[in-house]
Amino acid sequence: MNIKILLATARSVTLEIEEGGRFHTTCPYEIYINGEKRGETDRVITNLFSLKPDTDYTVELKGSSGNGTVSFQTKKEFVTLNVKEFGAAGDGETDDTASIQAAILACPRDSRVLIPKGTYKIGALFLKSHIALELAEGAILSAKTRREDFPRLPGLIQSYDETDEYNLASWEGNPLNSHASILTGLEVEDVVVYGKGEINGNASRDNWWGIVKKMNGCYRPHMLFLNHCKDIRLQGLTFTNSPSWTLHPYFSENIDFLGTRIVNPADSPNTDGIDPESVKNMNILGMHFTLGDDCIAVKSGKIYMGRKFKQPSENIQIRHCLMENGHGAVTVGSEMAGGVKNLLVENCIFSHTDRGLRIKTRRGRGRDAILDEITFRSITMDHVMTPLVVNSFYFCDPDGHTSYVQSRETYPVDERTPQIKNLTFEDMVCTNCHVRAAYFEGLPEQKIEKIRMKNIQISYAEDAKCGVAAMSEGVEACSKQGLFASNIHELIMENVKITGQDGEEVELHNVDNM
Repeated sequence: MNIKILLATARSVTLEIEEGGRFHTTCPYEIYINGEKRGETDRVITNLFSLKPDTDYTVELKGSSGNGTVSFQTKKEFVTLNVKEFGAAGDGETDDTASIQAAILACPRDSRVLIPKGTYKIGALFLKSHIALELAEGAILSAKTRREDFPRLPGLIQSYDETDEYNLASWEGNPLNSHASILTGLEVEDVVVYGKGEINGNASRDNWWGIVKKMNGCYRPHMLFLNHCKDIRLQGLTFTNSPSWTLHPYFSENIDFLGTRIVNPADSPNTDGIDPESVKNMNILGMHFTLGDDCIAVKSGKIYMGRKFKQPSENIQIRHCLMENGHGAVTVGSEMAGGVKNLLVENCIFSHTDRGLRIKTRRGRGRDAILDEITFRSITMDHVMTPLVVNSFYFCDPDGHTSYVQSRETYPVDERTPQIKNLTFEDMVCTNCHVRAAYFEGLPEQKIEKIRMKNIQISYAEDAKCGVAAMSEGVEACSKQGLFASNIHELIMENVKITGQDGEEVELHNVDNM
């Protein structure tokens, strides 16, 4: 067994237990810290809290699969500011927004803001650079739900000399006016938000979810919005009942989300788990998702921001995550006009999602909307309707059903034409599937360059449900179908087996235009 230190703060540490498990370890482990038993874990990515600053620690794990040790030193900490000393009541009724915000603003560099056990009613809170914010076990940030309790952030503000603009807010790929999020970071760096506590957006059909797509003054807040931030760590915590997308890092870099839990109702609208948008160097490790939309949706602007800044989402690793009940486990697009490259998803479990990988693009996204080096490996899927979907005719936006977007005729390649290059899928076991094994459809004028499939086993549920594999016109509902592949330059298949519950191999369907 090998134990890797992923993050050590002044009062916490994140471990990665490398012993063959996938999200869960192969057996439970007892945790000993400096010789004292401190609990158990069955997670590959394990967070430990309640440590002391500037202290040497040795962690030993003991289990039936073996033992392992690792040593580290926690960071120094200057002071701790307890929000109750700033007037926060934590009684679930008093408005504690100002008290907690005052503690954040007063916190000096390399120090901690502590939110102890209690329920704190809040509106929007703004983060500050070079601090740690801890939600202790039993601490709940309980968000208000009145729009007037959340400041408005303008989408774009023109510079004085009219040569540039300041982008404060974003909504589904466009720079549009939005409410400040429950936690908002604007050009901050070196921040850790951590602990065993919970952030509850309290969204429901009676408030934020009642009006879904309309602006209503400005758009709904996120739970966490990071705009042009860097070196941000999210460790532990539970996020629940988000008003819209839950965690939204935007034009940011060096972001780590470690062992966090996101829980939204299955019927909640547009409550994606994480939406990295034009983000560089991000790790999403050991996270548990159960929600009402895509678990992770990687983006880079709808059209305007992608074309102007040409900033792809790149160098993203997703590892040891459990994704349940979402529309897609990992989605790329459809707002990806700046492109997505170097995305690695490995050692994850997808359960009861509509799709496993879901690539969504369309004519009009633009020549910078290039998808390249997307890799899925060592994935377990169960009760996923269609494990692999690549759809170049996604019918989003007001013009989504026009002939320009939906036609299978060959159009000229121009500045509006997106491109899909190299996709790799390997070492997957997909059981109890329902609709199709895979659906791959490129543009006739800009075919997918290469799809490589290796060591993949797909089998169907006995009571397979009928459904539509990809959201585009002309795709009919089906069940227990094999592989559909169209408009691909090179499709490489090695040891790919698609079987029914009776063990008989399912034939490939509609593999053409290669």
